[in-house]
Amino acid sequence: MRYRNAGHAFAHGVQTLIPLIPGVIPFGLVTGVMATEMGMSPGTTMGMTLLFYSGSAQMVALQLLHNAALPLTVVVTALIINLRFIMYSASLAAHLHKLPRRWTWSMTYLLSDQSYALSTLKLASGELGVHAKHFYMGTALAMYLAWQFSVLAGVILGARIPETWSLGFAIPLSFLALLVPNLRSAATLGAAVVGGALAVLAIKLPYNLGLVAASVGGVVAGLLIENLRKGAAPDTSTNAMEREAQ
Repeated sequence: MRYRNAGHAFAHGVQTLIPLIPGVIPFGLVTGVMATEMGMSPGTTMGMTLLFYSGSAQMVALQLLHNAALPLTVVVTALIINLRFIMYSASLAAHLHKLPRRWTWSMTYLLSDQSYALSTLKLASGELGVHAKHFYMGTALAMYLAWQFSVLAGVILGARIPETWSLGFAIPLSFLALLVPNLRSAATLGAAVVGGALAVLAIKLPYNLGLVAASVGGVVAGLLIENLRKGAAPDTSTNAMEREAQ
């Protein structure tokens, strides 16, 4: 798709993110309900949501606070869970590193699993061009607002949401919707399989280290498979054909 202007790219980013919002809403509702049941005030809950802007880290932090964990434990655990964003940033930096800080600071704060997945798909295709930042901001802001309003709805509704709705079941489904479109090669498939297997095997590690192990293991597996494929690729260069002719 060729974008007419920055507004067109931004609007398309929002439009691309919208189908993922139904998977985000249950996540936010569960977070808001959990905070309410712990006795947190609406102001504190929303302040935490604005500060964290990381659903998984916020939910784990709430659980640790509920279990009277030390503040240092809460902070370190949240940082460990969010280590994946370092890998996300490194991936996006290859395309967006020349932007001025007024862009990179806001883009860093708004980075999410959803906006990263959608933007990398477009960046890999090369169709965004000079409007890459505008498309990214469209996905990022749409995701940000969806998350904030979902948590706020959970805070307002509180325990009135019946357990029979099984909202927690929608959380892994939303991440599967992000994963599947990115499985476009042997390397990405291998990374997904290894990362998923490690996540299951290491689920009982303390401080959610299983998530870190799965992330690192998946990245390493993907890189190894990609390098093996490159090494096994036939040499079709002019020199190789000349050697064969001799």
